[in-house]
Amino acid sequence: MWVEVKSAPNRMMAEMWKDLFEGEGIPSKMFPADGSLEMREAVEYKVYVPSDKAHIIDEVLRKI
Repeated sequence: MWVEVKSAPNRMMAEMWKDLFEGEGIPSKMFPADGSLEMREAVEYKVYVPSDKAHIIDEVLRKI
């Protein structure tokens, strides 16, 4: 199961969070917050990680 760990105001910021988490070895996904499947630039996004890795996110965020 995947859980939401971050929200971002646009696609570029969501991709930055996703890249950060994946750089730390945490698989990540991002989807538009409105539920659409169209990956538009100027909409809010949610970033998800596997539930068994969610506890690591706090450690990653403390490092930045």
